[in-house]
Amino acid sequence: MFTCLLLVVLMVSGCSSGSSSNDKMKTLTLWYWNRSLDDKLINLIQTQFPGIRINAQKIGGDFKSKLKTTLAAGSGGPDIVAFNDWVTELFPSSDRFYDMYDLGAKDVENDYLDWKWQLGVTPEGKMIALPIDTGPTALFYRADLFEQAGLPSAPEEVHKLMGTWDDYFAGGKKLQDALGNKVKFTDNIGNIYTQINAQSDKIYFDKNENFIGEDPSSSMKTAWDLAVKASQMGLLANASTFSSEWNAAANNGRIASFVGAVWCKEILMQSAPDTAGKWRVARAPGGDGNNGGSFLAIMKTSQHPQEAFDVIKWVQNPENQVTSFKDINLFPSAKKALDSDVMQQKEDFFGGQATGEIFTESARHVKPSYFGTKYANLNGIVGRELSSVAIEGKNPEKAWNDALARVKKELLR
Repeated sequence: MFTCLLLVVLMVSGCSSGSSSNDKMKTLTLWYWNRSLDDKLINLIQTQFPGIRINAQKIGGDFKSKLKTTLAAGSGGPDIVAFNDWVTELFPSSDRFYDMYDLGAKDVENDYLDWKWQLGVTPEGKMIALPIDTGPTALFYRADLFEQAGLPSAPEEVHKLMGTWDDYFAGGKKLQDALGNKVKFTDNIGNIYTQINAQSDKIYFDKNENFIGEDPSSSMKTAWDLAVKASQMGLLANASTFSSEWNAAANNGRIASFVGAVWCKEILMQSAPDTAGKWRVARAPGGDGNNGGSFLAIMKTSQHPQEAFDVIKWVQNPENQVTSFKDINLFPSAKKALDSDVMQQKEDFFGGQATGEIFTESARHVKPSYFGTKYANLNGIVGRELSSVAIEGKNPEKAWNDALARVKKELLR
C-alpha cells in the first residue's frame, strides 16, 4: 500500500512539475500586416527566447481602423503592435503604450537613423515606437527615353542636370518637345506635392500642434506652387499613383519618370515587367526625403513589457534588418544595416545599377520632421483641391483658398 501511495505521489508530482514548466512560458501577442515584418524572423523568436511563445496575428483589411477602435474601447489589444508612418496620429493615445525609454531603448537609440527614431518620440519625450523600415525617396526614370530626348541617362549626370524641381521640370519640357505627346514626363500633381513635402522639415504643424502651413518656413505653399507649375507646363500623365492606369502607363512608356520611395521598386517591377532593364534611379530633385516606413510599439495591456521590448529589439537589430531587406525588401532604419554589402548588389531590372547606394544616401540625409496628428486629414484636403486643378481645370488661386478654408475647418473639429 505504501508503495502504491508513493507511486501516486510521484505521478502527481511529475504532472505538477510539467504544468509548472508550461506555466513559465510567456505568450506575447503580435499584430502586424502582411510584409510589415519578416515572417522568417517571427518564426525564430521562440528559438531565440525559449521562454516566450509568439501569437503572431497578421491583420488584414484596415489595420489602422482596427487599432484605433481597440484604443477607443480602452481595453484589449495585443502586447506588440506595428504602426505605419501614421505614428503621430496615435500620440494623443500615448498613455496606452509603454515608454520604451523605461525599458532600455536608450541603449539602442544610436543604432538607428536619428530622424527615424525621433518620429516615434512624442513631443513630451515618450519613446513609444521602435523603428522598423524607412522609405527614402529618389527619382525613378526611363534611361532609354531620356537618351532619345537628348538628356543624360547616367544617374550622376541626371542629378547634376535636375538637382532642383525647376530644373527637373525644364528637363521634362525638353523630353516632351523631343518625344511628342505620347510621353508625359511624370505621373500626377498629388505625387509632386507629396514628394516635395517629404523633403521638408516643416509641413503642416510644429511640435505644439500649431498649424504652420501659411508660414514662409513651411513647404506647403512651395509644394503647391511647384505641383501646379508642373500641371500648367503639361508635364503630367494625370495617372493616380499605383492605379491600374498608372501601372499601364509605367509599362507602356507613357510615364518617363517619377519621384518615389524605395518600396516603389517592387511595385514598378510587378506593374511594368515589359520595361525591365530600362529604368534607373537618381537622387531626387529638390533633396532627399522619406515616404513611409513602419514601427513597433508595446501596448499598456501587455503583462510582459520587458520581454516584449527584448523581442522587438532583437527583431529590429542591424543584422536582422539586413535579413529583412534580403527577404522582403524592408529598407533598413539601422545605420549599420545601411553599410551592408547587400546595398551594393546590382539589379537587372534597373540595368545593372545598384540602386541601394542611391537610397542609402537618401536615407542618411532626410530632415527630421514632425507630421502632426492630423497630417493625413490635411493632406487629403489639399490633394483633392490639387486634383481639381490638374483634372478639372479649376483656378489654382481659388483652389488654394478653398484648400486653406477646408483645412482650417478641419482643425476646429
